[in-house]
Amino acid sequence: REIGILRDGTEAVEGAVIDGMSDEELQDFVPKVSVYARVSPEHKIRIVRAWQQRGNLVAMTGDGVNDAPALKQADIGVAMGITGTEVAKDAAGMVLADDNFATIVKAVKNGRNVYANIKRAIQFLLSGNTAGILTVLYASLMGLPVPFAAVHLLFINLLTDSLPAIALGLEPHTDEVMSEKPRPRNEGILTKPFLFSVGIEGLVIAAATVTAFYLGLNAGGAAAGQTMAFSTLCLSRLFHGFSCKSQHPVLLTRHFWNNRALLGAFAIGALLLGLVLLVPALEPLFAVAPLSAGMVGAIVGLAFGSMVVIQLLKLLRR
Repeated sequence: REIGILRDGTEAVEGAVIDGMSDEELQDFVPKVSVYARVSPEHKIRIVRAWQQRGNLVAMTGDGVNDAPALKQADIGVAMGITGTEVAKDAAGMVLADDNFATIVKAVKNGRNVYANIKRAIQFLLSGNTAGILTVLYASLMGLPVPFAAVHLLFINLLTDSLPAIALGLEPHTDEVMSEKPRPRNEGILTKPFLFSVGIEGLVIAAATVTAFYLGLNAGGAAAGQTMAFSTLCLSRLFHGFSCKSQHPVLLTRHFWNNRALLGAFAIGALLLGLVLLVPALEPLFAVAPLSAGMVGAIVGLAFGSMVVIQLLKLLRR
């Protein structure tokens, strides 16, 4: 009681009490107990099962041979790396190399951050590709010229996709993930809210790309339209990498600048796109048409504007 294990409203029981209970009775009993004493391996595994049957995810820590069955039964078995037996280590899903329970918290934080970074990269790739698909679909339905040449799509996939996606996987870890509720065990990455965000963000980028396509068509024909659509989609996706950093707005915050890898990916992508558009020798190689200063300004404005709109939508959802 003095160290906080036995709380008010709970009790301490010996294993012999569990022997006289059915599994159904034990399910109702376990929430009332904070301390178990003199329990056998069978008692431990029954306690773990009782919590699981109540719909809980169960973590079990142990170091001895008699802990192995419960470590195996638990959703997350945690064994001691220094004092633990080899049987306990083999049965566990996680081994504490330093025998320090505080390491469990660090492992949860690290795992949640890694998962979040994977999800950011997937969101970036899916929303960007959705924008490209919607642009092509719109042009086809409206009877417009093809908005992208094959080399444009290749450039987008090799450079605009890969660099920011890799950089988002290197997003610095934060403590914010520890305030989130645990995910259901059967929840996948492609949840309805996630797919909704992907669709909305793809639609915003597609709208900017189609607008650029129309501007190019009106100013210089199909070649100029293709060039402006390609450039806007490329630059919009580079800007979109920053929007994928968080489910909350990051524009005008320190969080916008904390990933050097993403800043580098944006700089490299923008530089390569600039070379394609501004170096005459590369124009036939990448099937782009010469653009005026006004057209380049429109591309930058539409691309940056798409990020601002997505940030505002995040603010409204928040």
